[in-house]
Amino acid sequence: MLSLIQKNLFKTIFLISLISLISAYFIELVLGHQPCNLCLLERIPYFFSIIIIILNLKFNHFEKFFIFLLIIVFLGATLLSLYHFGIEQGLIQESLVCDLQNASETLSKEEILKQLQQKSVSCKDVTFKIFGLSLTTFNIIISCLITIILIKIYFEYDKNR
Repeated sequence: MLSLIQKNLFKTIFLISLISLISAYFIELVLGHQPCNLCLLERIPYFFSIIIIILNLKFNHFEKFFIFLLIIVFLGATLLSLYHFGIEQGLIQESLVCDLQNASETLSKEEILKQLQQKSVSCKDVTFKIFGLSLTTFNIIISCLITIILIKIYFEYDKNR
């Protein structure tokens, strides 16, 4: 019984990850809403989850290990999203992560002028909302739910085998 639930869970997480990435790129490329640096970083766990689930299809005898990896990935996604949400709400100040392009080196006058002409999005500015909620809020909800469900399945894995 649990094996069927796990297989459906992997399929569901795969679909959620795929839809999340497609939606993010649609909002960016088609609708023209520029993401901030943290928004770009919040996509990475979804890429990792897709890779982990594909690996699970090939090496299904390591399924419990892949569940553990997914827990780590989505726990990290939850923490990153909570950090971003704190910045959006003004609870946390923007950090160097929000301005990665300027952090790497000293800029010349020409580079400064070029960057001033570019449209830069602050991590505290919410450029796109659905039902009055930022995409970061949705990311917190999705990542947290997936993490909780995966933890429950992980601890019940051996018991139901």
